[in-house]
Amino acid sequence: MEDTAATGKPPLAVIAASLRRERTRAGLTLTEVAQRAGIAKSTLSQLESGTGNPSLETLWALCVALDTPFSRLLDPPRPAVQVIRAGEGPAVSSDQADYQATLLGACPPGARRDIYRVAAEPGHQRTSDPHMPGVVEHVVLSAGRALVGLADDPVELRPGDFITYPADLPHLFRALEPGTWAVLVSEHV
Repeated sequence: MEDTAATGKPPLAVIAASLRRERTRAGLTLTEVAQRAGIAKSTLSQLESGTGNPSLETLWALCVALDTPFSRLLDPPRPAVQVIRAGEGPAVSSDQADYQATLLGACPPGARRDIYRVAAEPGHQRTSDPHMPGVVEHVVLSAGRALVGLADDPVELRPGDFITYPADLPHLFRALEPGTWAVLVSEHV
């Protein structure tokens, strides 16, 4: 994972500082968080020191273990007016599929939602373990075709279609055409 805005990838220093901040806020040790997330303590230690190459799955597992929204790991302070051009923004790739989530709008204080641009290619699907209790995802498919929704009953979406589902249950996103992308809003209720 590179630390440049041009790649659209999240800077490791931001993730490292965020992980330390959220672990401290939760009052947990490295060992406790690693056990809860199902990762090696050495992996968490590397991530908190700004080394390593975290996958989307690892970061989500850490968010669940820390009971924190995903965006808190990627979102540095932002100005009042913000423009994110297509292909820019902090992005994290999946180990499971050709799938990338780019944070567009983090949840401001007092609100409980994050906005992502999701880009995926046909092949392997991105299967997500349940997120924190009460999380709901809303997806508008912008281009391509995809199977989206609960893992046991996904729905085929075409451009302009919308779906909402409880994300505290197993769910998936599987591109059916090249160049598939969507806007995903993760609501923390």
